[in-house]
Amino acid sequence: MKNLLFDFTVDKATKTVFVNREFDATLDLVWDAFTKAEILDQWWAPKPYLSKTKVMDFKVGGQRFYAMVSPEGQEHWSLQQYKSITPKTNFKYLNAFADKDANPSLPGSDWDLSFSEANGLTTVRISIYNESLERMEQMIAMGFQGGFTMTLDELARQLSAKK
Repeated sequence: MKNLLFDFTVDKATKTVFVNREFDATLDLVWDAFTKAEILDQWWAPKPYLSKTKVMDFKVGGQRFYAMVSPEGQEHWSLQQYKSITPKTNFKYLNAFADKDANPSLPGSDWDLSFSEANGLTTVRISIYNESLERMEQMIAMGFQGGFTMTLDELARQLSAKK
């Protein structure tokens, strides 16, 4: 197994979480994993939760409306509103918790995901900016680091199974 980059940094001064993660997979596979609902739903939730996308329109101005579903069937809804997309390179969205009718609970967080490939490895660099320090601290207190780490580990496992 290759020793792949994984870095998770919380910067309270800039109200930003930085996540850098390498995957042993091609850029095409990793890009699709982040931009196609049927693939996202296979990994975009820390186990034992499941991801369930209700709507996904991956285009500027489009959105993904999805739930993280607990083993007991409780749905925790979120909305991603796509702000910019540069195919295979970068996309940005506003992420907010939402109710079951897709009404966002603001403030949200601004996600900026950049993708690059070198030597058969794809690096994803994610910055998550929160206008509200309180919201960022709440997100971290709710276990975001552990949950997101588990989620990215699941993606890595699925990508290596495709090799």
